Amino acid sequence: QVQLVESGGGLVQAGGSLRLSCAASGRTLSNYAMGWFRQAPGKRREFVARISGSGGRTYYGDSVKGRFTISRDNAKNTVYLQMNSLKLEDTAAYYCAASPAYTDDTTRYNYWGQGTQVTVSS
Repeated sequence: QVQLVESGGGLVQAGGSLRLSCAASGRTLSNYAMGWFRQAPGKRREFVARISGSGGRTYYGDSVKGRFTISRDNAKNTVYLQMNSLKLEDTAAYYCAASPAYTDDTTRYNYWGQGTQVTVSS
C-alpha cells in the first residue's frame, strides 16, 4: 500500500504561483511513476503531468505545458507540482497518484491522494 497526502493548495490570484506537494508513505516512492490530475466541478478528471520513478522523464497536459513543472525528491518520498502563471481555468481539486507504469491512463494509477483545492481568482 502507498498512502499519498497532498498539500499546498489554496486561493491565489490569476498570474500567481503555487507549489503543491504530495507526500508518500508505505512503500518506496521511486518504484512508482507519479502523476498529477485535476478535476473541476462538473468536469471530467484531467491529466496534468506525470514523472517517471527516477525523475528522468516528464510529460504534461497541453493546458499546463510551459506553466507547470513536476518534480520529485525520492529521498523525501515527495512529488511536487510547481504551478506558475495560474489562470482562472486552473481552478480545480488536484490529486496526486502513483502507478507502476509511466502513463497518463488513470486506470493504471493504483493509489490516489485525497486531493487539495486550488482556486484562482481574478
